[in-house]
Parts: sequence; C-alpha cells; structure tokens
Amino acid sequence: MSTVTKNRTEFEKIYVSHYSRMKRFAQEYVIREEDAENIVQDVFVDLWEQNLLLVTHTKLFAYLFTALKNRCIDFLRHKTVVQHTAVKMQDDYTKALQMKFQSLEAFDEQLFAEPDIETIIQNAIENLPEKCREIFILNKIEGKKQKVIAQELNISINTVENQMAIAYKKLKEILKDHIPLLLFF
Repeated sequence: MSTVTKNRTEFEKIYVSHYSRMKRFAQEYVIREEDAENIVQDVFVDLWEQNLLLVTHTKLFAYLFTALKNRCIDFLRHKTVVQHTAVKMQDDYTKALQMKFQSLEAFDEQLFAEPDIETIIQNAIENLPEKCREIFILNKIEGKKQKVIAQELNISINTVENQMAIAYKKLKEILKDHIPLLLFF
C-alpha cells in the first residue's frame, strides 16, 4: 500500500470517528449547522494539508479540538464585527432619516406662502455679477446649452462653466435661508 493511500485511509478513519462530535461542539457555539460544518471541514483540510495524520491519538484529539475551538472563536469574532458594523450602519441610516424627517417637519411652510416667491428668486439672480447673471439666465432660464452661450458671447466654454459655478455658489449663499428653493432650480 502506497504512502498516499495509507494516509488517505488514516485520514478517513480520523474524519469518520471525529466529525460528528466536532460538528456538535462547533454548532453549540456558532449555532447554524452550515457554519459548524464549514468550520469542521476547515479543520480537517488543515489536518490534511499539514500532514498531521501521524500524530499520536491523544495529541491528534487535542489538536483537532484546539483547532476547532480556535476556528469557532475566529468565526464568532468575525460575526460580532459584522453584526456591530451592520448595527452601526443601520443606526447611521436611522439618524439620517430622522434628520431629514425633522428637517421636513421644521420646514417653514410660510416660505411658500410668502407674497411672491418669484421675487425672492429674481432678486437673488439680480444680485449676481453682471456676466454671471447673463450666462445664468441664458442657460437656466432660456435653456441654451453652454456651447451655444460661449459662441453667442464669443467666450470660451470654460468661462461659461466657471461663471455657472460662480452663479451656483452665490445663489446658494444668497438663498441659504430658502435652501429648499434651490432644489426646484
């Protein structure tokens, strides 16, 4: 009988005689049967790969259950970290939802009841620097593409983009008390 065949036969004997007890032990701690099976399989794979089949029976038993215990600890540590992360993410999501809910509840309904919302927006646009205002009106009110605006005003498209960025920044600042209005722009 070859060494490989002898090792395989010995491995099968060890597997059959210890698998059930090891699985019950692991399942007691990791709870799910599939997880326990995977952990026990990993211990046996390590045994095979490290070629520890020739270890005496007492040492082999100690090795198997020490390895099993350590794998269960690693599994539970990992699950604890995963669970903690999931709870933290859920808490963060819940806090974000609560903030949005509170923000909507606190939203001043009178904002839209003001005599002339359009006047507020028009005044904000009028407070933009001249070139900025012109480009903003051509783009957002008249609906012209930035490339067309650049050609009409005989300026580069980069200038149009920069002026639009300036317009957005200034409008955001001017309308900070009316931020929800920006969502409708």
